[in-house]
Amino acid sequence: MKVILKQAVEGLGKGGDLVDVKDGYARNYLIPQGLVVASTSSNAKQIENQRILIAARLDKEKAAAVEMTKKLEQLSLTITKRVGENDRLFGSVTNREIEEALREEGIMIPHKQIVLQEQIRSTGVYNVDIKLHPEVTTVLKLWVVPK
Repeated sequence: MKVILKQAVEGLGKGGDLVDVKDGYARNYLIPQGLVVASTSSNAKQIENQRILIAARLDKEKAAAVEMTKKLEQLSLTITKRVGENDRLFGSVTNREIEEALREEGIMIPHKQIVLQEQIRSTGVYNVDIKLHPEVTTVLKLWVVPK
């Protein structure tokens, strides 16, 4: 089934692209989520007219992500956790805990954008990747200290 993407979809393309996907994937996921429209001549004309608006919106989102990158590069986040022997944590630091700590600093970033390369199970300094935009990724310095 040929569909037109309304916005960027991981693994398919960016907004305004014409892609070919399996019928079930389009019917059961992409169309109900509002990510695509069926490729008809009227939808193609409508999306072509909106392509300029989509490009402007994507540029605006990218600019906001670059601004957030500057803010995050200056930030050093500290999380306190209970520890046992050899400074090993009881459990691990999750991306939701990092999201909550960022929220306390006044920065709203969804936990799905916080990428942990490895589980954080001991105290120390870690670099955590944050994917703000498909083209913009930054690194946050995270300190894990004992409680």
